[in-house]
Amino acid sequence: MVNDKVVLITGASGGLGTSVTKAFLDAGATVIGVSRSIKQSSFSDASFVAMPGEISSGEAANLLVAKSISRFQRIDAFVHLVGGFEGGHTLHETDDAVLDRMLEINLRSLFRMLRAVLPPMRARHSGRIVAVGSKAAVEPAPMVAAYGASKAALVSLIRSVAAENKDAGISANVVLPATMDTPANRAAVPSADPQKWVQPRQVAQLLVNLADDELSQVSGAVIPIYGSEL
Repeated sequence: MVNDKVVLITGASGGLGTSVTKAFLDAGATVIGVSRSIKQSSFSDASFVAMPGEISSGEAANLLVAKSISRFQRIDAFVHLVGGFEGGHTLHETDDAVLDRMLEINLRSLFRMLRAVLPPMRARHSGRIVAVGSKAAVEPAPMVAAYGASKAALVSLIRSVAAENKDAGISANVVLPATMDTPANRAAVPSADPQKWVQPRQVAQLLVNLADDELSQVSGAVIPIYGSEL
């Protein structure tokens, strides 16, 4: 159960973020929701705390974690939803700027947050870490080389955290959705059938389960959720 757990969610608003935040609130958790534009009015639940901010530097990540612990004395679970997509060109047509953006959004943001959140979790000898990657991390596709590589690096990072902290009471897992049924994806591919896409509520429920102490022995797992894209 995540009832009464303090859960820090980065990327807590938007297509997937809204579903995940609601799922944790419905499960009884106290949620600290982080994004640049998030507001206290974003969710009406009394257990929700908006923490507007960005994680573009180590200092910013450290501040978010410090503020969370100052208010609640602990972070029981960290859920990382921040990510971005850019594709449409072959590798030899992809410039350095695209690679830099994908690494910044999909890898470095997680690296900074992990570096900030792990010490207090290790001090308590307890913690659940879950990140959202992409099917492209393990099943490369054409025209998305930089994106896929950044997500593959995210998977490696999470598995390294699991290995380094297996004796510290901390689990770390990553979920790999295929295309999700979000407003942004519907707008980007208006001709597609969104019923074939992964539903955010199912991703959200999986994340809640992985944050539960009842699954504390599940760590280092890379879990696909592909829907009809099997």
